[in-house]
Amino acid sequence: MSTETVRAGAADEAVGRRREQRGWYFYDWACSVYSTSVLTVFLGPYLTAVAKHAADADGFVHPLGVPVRAGSFFAYAVSASVIVSIFVMPLAGAAADRGGRKKPLLAAAAYLGAAATTGMFFLHGDRYLLGGLLLIVANASLAVSMVVYNSYLPQIAAPEERDAVSSRGWAFGYAAGSLVLIANLILFTAHDSFGLSESAAVRICLASAGVWWGAFTLVPLKRLRDRRAPSTGQPSAHGWRQLAATVRDMRGKPLTLSFLLAYLIYNDGIQTVISQASVYGSEELGLSQSTLIVAVLLVQVLAVGGALGMGRLARTYGAKRTILGSLVAWTLTLGAGYFLPAGAPVWFFVLASAIGLVLGGSQALSRSLFSHLVPQGKEAEYFSAYEMSDRGMSWLGPLLFGLTYQLTGSYRDAIISLVAFFVIGFVLLARVQVRQAVRDAGNPVPERI
Repeated sequence: MSTETVRAGAADEAVGRRREQRGWYFYDWACSVYSTSVLTVFLGPYLTAVAKHAADADGFVHPLGVPVRAGSFFAYAVSASVIVSIFVMPLAGAAADRGGRKKPLLAAAAYLGAAATTGMFFLHGDRYLLGGLLLIVANASLAVSMVVYNSYLPQIAAPEERDAVSSRGWAFGYAAGSLVLIANLILFTAHDSFGLSESAAVRICLASAGVWWGAFTLVPLKRLRDRRAPSTGQPSAHGWRQLAATVRDMRGKPLTLSFLLAYLIYNDGIQTVISQASVYGSEELGLSQSTLIVAVLLVQVLAVGGALGMGRLARTYGAKRTILGSLVAWTLTLGAGYFLPAGAPVWFFVLASAIGLVLGGSQALSRSLFSHLVPQGKEAEYFSAYEMSDRGMSWLGPLLFGLTYQLTGSYRDAIISLVAFFVIGFVLLARVQVRQAVRDAGNPVPERI
């Protein structure tokens, strides 16, 4: 084979890879609107209000006969959705690796989640149980789709590209979140001009996130391509047996397992801050819904630059050091959040700015760093375990947040309790020798990691 032919083949492969990368970015563009508009901004305060409307004279609702303080219901529902995810994600990871047909799984999970989100239009009155059910379905569907989505990263990006590609994906997501939040802000603040009640405006904002999610999922489904799964000569495992086999395989790569443990802990804190910040702002600080929308919009705008900026820092200092720096920033930000004065939106905006600068980068770099620790041919099953550390195991933070509020009646105590996740995560991550972890996975070690 001539040198020119080899070069032409490499060039064609690079063009095809970039085309897939552009399609891959669009799933972040599609699904991040759910995380932003639904989970972070509207659903927490709105579902809490619906639960309070259904509460008894003592402020409790009784799902399945269990007394729950109405203000804790949303946090408990988030925890329940994560527990459900734990049971379904191993099935998705095993199926994706076994058959090599990831796109049908991505489509099924994405459109189930989009349908559940669109169904939130019917959440009103005292239908808090409907809200909890739709939240559980949407969150679990998102988690499953992210297992498949993340498992594409090692296949569509060379090792030296992954920090940048992962960061661009997060930036796409935050850009979409910003765009839709602007539309949400216009609709919510001017709902009277549109002939809508405040409740109807919120329900339209919730449902529109589902429509957006479903519509833009068509782009990655068109551009990503399935690859035949490599034959291992071993019988295929299913579901939990596959997860158990993955964990056993990881035991031979203890540094990969150590990274997952660290990520499990600090990401639990990140996910809880994302899902509970609006409840803290509305219930503890007495801020209006419009103020919360502007604050989250500020987070989205700064997170785009933050994700790209931290991606550049990683090229200079390595992903591990950059992530460790972000965990210090998270700890200081939560500490400051405990002392925020009520009814002072300016200070809440300052806090939102700090979160935005570290949010996207800490998540994007964690994803790209883990992609170096995955053995070739086991992307989906390893990313199933990763996703369980991402959305799948992030149940302890919301549970702790809800229990702290239930016991103390203070959202300030609830928010400061999350500092422990970042401190412990920092200590564990600092102990991981990432270069050796990459070598143990059989992958080339990048110059900076």
